[in-house]
Amino acid sequence: MRMRTILFLLAMVLGGFGSGGFAPAFGQGQEEDVRGAFLTTRPKPAEKSSSSAPTARPSRRRPKTTQVKASGSASVGIGTANTSVAAGAKTDVKTDGVGAEKPKTQKMGLGLTLFARDSNGLSVRADPSRVFRSGERVRVLLETNTDGYLYIFNTTDGGTPVMIYPSVELDEGGNYIQSHVPFEIPSSTASQERLRWFTFDKNEGSERLYFVFTREPLPLVPIEDDLISYCKQGEGRCPIKPETQMWVKIQTELSAPVKVAKSERYGKAQTSAELDAGTRGIGLSKQDPEPSLVMMRASTDASVLVAMLELVHR
Repeated sequence: MRMRTILFLLAMVLGGFGSGGFAPAFGQGQEEDVRGAFLTTRPKPAEKSSSSAPTARPSRRRPKTTQVKASGSASVGIGTANTSVAAGAKTDVKTDGVGAEKPKTQKMGLGLTLFARDSNGLSVRADPSRVFRSGERVRVLLETNTDGYLYIFNTTDGGTPVMIYPSVELDEGGNYIQSHVPFEIPSSTASQERLRWFTFDKNEGSERLYFVFTREPLPLVPIEDDLISYCKQGEGRCPIKPETQMWVKIQTELSAPVKVAKSERYGKAQTSAELDAGTRGIGLSKQDPEPSLVMMRASTDASVLVAMLELVHR
């Protein structure tokens, strides 16, 4: 599964990964604490059924806020990108009441489950640490425990990183993720079977995907209309390649304190609830299956969570 394959798939749907880059797993009791803290914010089944359920892929654009032009250079979040990218970048100003009670900040959490296509065409939970062979197909289900923004960077065999999400070809350039509303990579509802999976080709190697989950948009990285406009300004500008300074900071965040809980219940078929949630924008409830891998930042002060997943193809 080489870079050209990934970018081709992303132009249609969005695409794929494996495992690695995490802190060592804790003891069973501590892992249960991590899973519990992540799952406790899922709604109860009754709350889920009583809410209005979307029937299509949810919008990835930011909730409506007052937007003002940013002045000067930003100095928050992970860091800065090429200043030419940021020309005309916008900053959100929320319009909440002055006296409104500030919600309690949660530790940022990210849940990931790797699904493989079995011989019967079913999606089954797969061990991301194993070696994959030519012709095998995989898909990922991603879930967060709070609202935020998702960025995905890809490297092939340790090469130059490329930002593959957000993309002008997907979700109108948006990358807003809602709490416990899972995100399929790639989409199982794609028009063609070959676009519903990542398929490993004959080229051996290592594909790494860096998932950068943030509470607020990264400074000086365009999204939505700004991304669309930026990419139209000239051929070769997109997909964006992060500046060295930003990439170093992403690597630094990758080694930040993170608690990890892993489940080895591989081979189980994807449930209808997981499938519906991933394709219709419905939040998962407490009774639905938990992610195979859960990562949580150790501090509530953290505003960024970076996870690196690797698929090895031999």
